[in-house]
Amino acid sequence: MIIDIPEDKDAIGYVWGEMVPEIGVAAANFSLSVYANTTLGLREFEAARLRIAQINGCIFCLDWRTERDGQKVEEEFADAVTEWRTTDAFDDRTRLSAEYAERYALDHHGIDEEFWARMTKHYTQQEIVELSMSIGSWLAFGRLNHVLGIDTVCVLPSHSG
Repeated sequence: MIIDIPEDKDAIGYVWGEMVPEIGVAAANFSLSVYANTTLGLREFEAARLRIAQINGCIFCLDWRTERDGQKVEEEFADAVTEWRTTDAFDDRTRLSAEYAERYALDHHGIDEEFWARMTKHYTQQEIVELSMSIGSWLAFGRLNHVLGIDTVCVLPSHSG
């Protein structure tokens, strides 16, 4: 870690909640909102989230699996995300979700009309905005935690009203 964390403090709680509470608490609430209020299917959600985790190299995010109604994606799902272009494990929406996450993170200026035509064939405008905000959250906060060296001790922040 490049940030000095007092021994009696949780790294995430300290950095996000105590060091910059006016920003960190709002960021934590945004991060939690992505999980709590999503309307996206679990596989689409996880394909984008895991693709960002792979790109960011965030240790916690790579190991984390979102659970919804007692369900998680299958164990080999992360490998399928890595191979999103060719895997047989994905339907069109899931594949597009992984592709969008990758393009958003690595070449957002290269997202072209051909991609948007495919995207709008499978996703509503509301879903595209939701997916965009979710990807933005994962990209920003995963990189923040990785750059500060706290991604190995990361937990999803708890909601602090």
